[in-house]
Amino acid sequence: MSQDIRNLEPKALWNHFADLNAVPRPSKKEEGVRAFMRDFGKGLGLPTREDAIGNVIITKPASLGMEAKAKVVLQSHLDMVHQKNAATTFDFNKEGIKMYVDGDWVKADGTTLGADNGIGVATIMALLASQDIAHPPLEALFTIDEETGMTGAMELKSGELTGKYLLNLDTEDDDELSIGCAGGIDLSFRGSYPEESLPQGMEAYQIEVKGLNGGHSGMDIHKGLGNANKLLTRILWKTGEQFGMCLVSFEGGSLRNAIPREATAVVAIPVGNKAGFLDHVKSINAQLKQEHHTTDSKLEVVSTPAELPASAMDRFTQINFLAALYACPNGIYRMSPDIPGLVQTSNNLAKVQAKAGKIEVLCLTRSSVETEKIDQAQAVEAAFEVLSGKVETSGSYPGWTPAPASRIVNLMTNLYREMFKEEPRVAACHAGLECGLLGQNYPEIEMISFGPNIRGAHSPDEKVQISSVQKFWEFTLEALKRIPTE
Repeated sequence: MSQDIRNLEPKALWNHFADLNAVPRPSKKEEGVRAFMRDFGKGLGLPTREDAIGNVIITKPASLGMEAKAKVVLQSHLDMVHQKNAATTFDFNKEGIKMYVDGDWVKADGTTLGADNGIGVATIMALLASQDIAHPPLEALFTIDEETGMTGAMELKSGELTGKYLLNLDTEDDDELSIGCAGGIDLSFRGSYPEESLPQGMEAYQIEVKGLNGGHSGMDIHKGLGNANKLLTRILWKTGEQFGMCLVSFEGGSLRNAIPREATAVVAIPVGNKAGFLDHVKSINAQLKQEHHTTDSKLEVVSTPAELPASAMDRFTQINFLAALYACPNGIYRMSPDIPGLVQTSNNLAKVQAKAGKIEVLCLTRSSVETEKIDQAQAVEAAFEVLSGKVETSGSYPGWTPAPASRIVNLMTNLYREMFKEEPRVAACHAGLECGLLGQNYPEIEMISFGPNIRGAHSPDEKVQISSVQKFWEFTLEALKRIPTE
């Protein structure tokens, strides 16, 4: 499989991508990939250093004749989202990604691919290793922990970079030039509850919502994709009073920035109410399949017998827990009134786990308006007020304010028109890009973000388009040639 990838054009880029994808690189566990990148830079004989938080910075002098050009920062993040299908056996901490070519796309076998942001990293590596590519002085910034808090960008200190322009290679549409992004904040509810012994005459069932497409909780939030946690809550809502259901456990989703694809609950039902409950599940399954046939055509709700436990969540908590999940905001809260088509504020009900007396719920709220971000976070907190526990906020990061008249935006926009004979989409996005954080300590650097076509990021359906990578590569090379002089 990897040899097929290595034979793709441009070979330098794809070979570095294959090398990178052989290195496990989950967020917050980047020790291996940091060492890989340090060894790469030192192996080229280029000045290579690591800052206090773990970002790797490699510098390269300008190619012959380009010495008077302004210095450019090339920036991508080293970590990747680790998601896999439930049926896939894979250890992200030990194994390299298994890739294959499918027509014009590169995909992974049952896991995320790591094109986000591995293609950007590989592009920078190819430029650093090149002997015959014209380029200005370069500073390559490889940040850590972008996917779970943007820690690397947040902790990068003033004075580490001296470039005038920054090219962030982390956008997922090859006709888009990103000039702004949303900020975000993590919300975590943690609480506890008493368990009660189950009465006599009960049977247990596992109810599973699966087959959803999932996706990026920022870039894909406008697509109306199903959220497994919300759909499972809908199935279970008020079934306690209707069918005498007792909730044993609820588990769905994993990462804050991924729309949940799967969720599972174990419930106990009085034997006499079993038929009515299963008909209820079957009926809602039909409703959900109809509602989501366009966005999630493989959606299924499956009920199977389970081993009967001795206890379940107490009835009071069960009612309030399901009420909180049902009330919790999810999806788009507000569209931008100023930029057509831009999601301004949203929330992702990302992870829910309730079992053995403990509850954990994780959300990620995004907004390009700071006050609205806080308002949406408070709405999430209000939903969980009915439960015994506490909502905590962390990892807040700012948005990136667009500067459409900047020199780098004008250069890249005109270059795109010239090369591809069409208008680029110059836009802000609803994802969190590191440019917002980098701009805090480096307000003088002009920034822009672009990249190849990547689909299904943050899900096992992630794929990157081969022809688009070729387009992106050519665009990047030409942009470096056109960088103005100091």
